[in-house]
Amino acid sequence: MKRFAFAIAALMTLTAAAFADEPAKTMETSLGKVLVDMKGMTLYTFDKDTKGAAMSACTDKCIAAWPPFLAPADAKAEGEWTIVDVKDKDGAMKKMWAYNGWPLYYFVKDQKPGDVNGDMVGGVWHVVKED
Repeated sequence: MKRFAFAIAALMTLTAAAFADEPAKTMETSLGKVLVDMKGMTLYTFDKDTKGAAMSACTDKCIAAWPPFLAPADAKAEGEWTIVDVKDKDGAMKKMWAYNGWPLYYFVKDQKPGDVNGDMVGGVWHVVKED
């Protein structure tokens, strides 16, 4: 019986750890449930990116207004989460998160968790809504 309880506890711990590895979550906003980082800041996709591409299409002035959702150096792609290259505003090559093949960005005019000011900017920026 003790082995069974230990196995269940271990399985629950591993399951929780798997969910904890996701770099983002959903949050209720004025636009409904959208994808946000762990601090609640809204994440966006860019129509000029190509789904599944290895590199972000947002550069120069674009990346200054739409900072990438950077991935840590030890980040691993898993499931719908992948890693994409991006040239950041400082000119350095970095890694950023992509969700379902689409690179993710912040919007500089979002000031607090749950802001969705970047949705539909220029007709090419979109919040990521919950499926």
